[in-house]
Formats: sequence, C-alpha cells, structure tokens
Amino acid sequence: MAAEIHSRPQSSRPVLLNKIEGHSDAVNAAVLIPKEDGVITVSEDRTIRVWLKRDSGQYWPSIYHTVSSPCSCMSYHHDSRRIFIGQDNGAIVEFLLSEDFNKMNHVKTYPAHQNRVSDMVFSLESEWVVSTGHDKSVSWMCTQSGSMLGRHYFGSWASCLQYDNDTQHAFVGDYSGQITLLKLERQTYSTITTLKGHEGSIGALWWDPVQRLLFSGASDHSVIMWDIGGRKGRTLLLQGHHERVQAVRYLQLTRQLVSCSADGGVTVWNMDTPREEAPQWLDSDSCQKCEQPFFWNVKQMWDSKTIGLRQHHCRKCGKAVCGKCSSKSTTYPVMGFEFQVRVCDTCYDTVKDEDRTALATFHEGKHNIAFMDMDPSRGLMVTCGSDRVVKIWDMTQVVGCSIATGFSPR
Repeated sequence: MAAEIHSRPQSSRPVLLNKIEGHSDAVNAAVLIPKEDGVITVSEDRTIRVWLKRDSGQYWPSIYHTVSSPCSCMSYHHDSRRIFIGQDNGAIVEFLLSEDFNKMNHVKTYPAHQNRVSDMVFSLESEWVVSTGHDKSVSWMCTQSGSMLGRHYFGSWASCLQYDNDTQHAFVGDYSGQITLLKLERQTYSTITTLKGHEGSIGALWWDPVQRLLFSGASDHSVIMWDIGGRKGRTLLLQGHHERVQAVRYLQLTRQLVSCSADGGVTVWNMDTPREEAPQWLDSDSCQKCEQPFFWNVKQMWDSKTIGLRQHHCRKCGKAVCGKCSSKSTTYPVMGFEFQVRVCDTCYDTVKDEDRTALATFHEGKHNIAFMDMDPSRGLMVTCGSDRVVKIWDMTQVVGCSIATGFSPR
C-alpha cells in the first residue's frame, strides 16, 4: 500500500519519506494526523481512509470506509477527533474517530448544498460547519442541531474557503477570481468587501489570524498576499509558478509561504523581507515613452501617417509602452517576479544585480498537486492529486530549522 523512500534529508530540498498508493481515483484531500504517524485521505472513489505507519515503515489503512457519493473535501479537528467529509452530491457527513484511529462512527449528515461541496471548515468555538459548493453558495450549519443557519449565493461557483474563529469572518474564493469577505451571524450575515486582483479562478486560500494576512492562489499562476489587518489595501503579487496554484500555506513562525501548483511545483517564499507592491497598469492611447500611437488610436495614426503599435506594460513602473521601448526582460523578486518579465528600457537600467537575487526556492513534487497539508511542528508536508498518489515529505531543510517550535493552526 505504501513505500518508505527515505529516512531524513541530506540537502536543502523536500525529501520524499513515503508514498501511499491504493486509491482507484483522484485523492482530493490528505491531512496529517497531529502527533501520530498517520494520514487521513478522501477520494473520488468514495472512500475515507485512515493510514497508520506500521513497524515496517509502510502506511496501511486502519480505517477503510465507503460513502454513497465521491468525497470532494475534508475538515478534521484533531482535539475532538471529529471529521467532516464533503461529497459530490452536496451533503456533508460527520464522523467521530476512535482514540486508536481504528474505528469511525457516523454522527450526522448535513444537507449543505445542492451540488458538489468544494471546501469547508469546522469551528469548534461556534459549533458551525461552514462550507462552499458548486451551487454557487456558502452555507453555515449548526453542528449541535444539524440545522441550516444561513446561506449566501454568488455569481459563480464558490471554490475555496477560510474562516476566522474569533471574528466569525469567512473568506470565500470563487471561479470568477474574486474573494468575498462575509461576516457570519446566526440566521443572518453581512458582506464586508470583495477583493479583486486575480485574473483566473481562485484555487486556494490561507488565513493567518496572527498577522491577519490572507493568501490566495489562482489559475492565473499567481499568489497574492492581502494585508487585511493593515486596513490600507496593501497587496503583494507573487509569481513563481508555471501552472494554476492549488494549495497555499503560510508558516507564521518562520515567515515563509509554501505554494503548490497543478504541475507539481512547490515554491517556498521568503516573506520576512521587504517587498514592493506591483504597480497598477496605466491606460494610454500612445506609448508613454516614445509617444507613438497604439493600433486603436486611429486619429493619431492618421495625423502622423504611421501604423499603430501593440501595447505592452512595464511590470516595474506600470506604464503603457510599445515593444521597441520595452525590448528587455528581467526578474525582479522584490516585486514578486521570480521569472523573467517585460520591463521598459528605462526601468531595466535601474535594476541592479542584487535586485535580481531570488527571494523564493523552487522544488518539484513530481506529481499533480491538488491539495497540500503541513504539520510545521514536525516539518512534514503531505501532497495528493489526480494521479491517485499521496506523498509525505520532510520539509525541515527547506522551511527553516525553527519550524519545530510552533505554528499557526488552520
């Protein structure tokens, strides 16, 4: 069922410790069990499995439970050993795990959505299960009575969710690329604001309640940090993936962000360094350097008897420029551009060699990563995806030696 790969890392990269195989369809979520050598997985093959590490070093299922519909997502609360499973049919099923993780008892079934459940969070403080679904809604239900407390609809599929226990604020990402901040109450709610910045559907969210930072990953291959606590609208754009970002996790103690993409890319960002906001792109009918008209500026083209040019934008200053005035490209990590991007010739000359020093490290998971979970207290990461494989990684040499002393829980 599972193969032991390595014992401990020898270099500054993720080291594959174990690989768990056995699912017959995509694994949609995998969670590390705190203080145990165990993993909980849910899959499109309709199974919930609890894998425990045996003396042989391999992981074998101690629980293998089949439900009526494919499992789309999961929320596990370790202190109470309560686990909530979202399903393709819109229902959420609650189970209680035994202390030895060898038995699982059904508690309740919640009719949360009319379509696939995309994400959910269980709050012990509120005794709520908050969930998003492909019925374009977020719902919150009481786990004591099993009754629906409220629902809010969006214009597109709600794809992912984060929840702040202290303030009862929910962050909901959707397929239009927007993130909606809601204040949830019993029987009512209010919309606080809508965050817009991504050019593709939101694939993952992570909320850090200590620094009050929200991180979002999207199909536009980018990650955005939203400084919610600063109340000044500050955002940081991070571009270090070649495919859609499907998992993000911020490590509050070491000030590092881990993001994973569909092509298996794992990027570790240093967030404990001064960074600059990327500028807004400026609008213009002509190049803001040489003043040549763009191709839609018919009047200036006619007056100057010239052919209009294609518009580009300098990623460093945001000005609208033609191709001749922005013929060069460079990395600029302080602004989040870890890969080569177009800049105008003037800005290129201002970028020094030290400005090109990378502020992120890049690693390969070597499989499709649709979901990722971390246990910072042990420096472990688990990844899973459509290839039906679950991988357990040692991250201690990647995310800093102080990782083992604390973390910010989900």
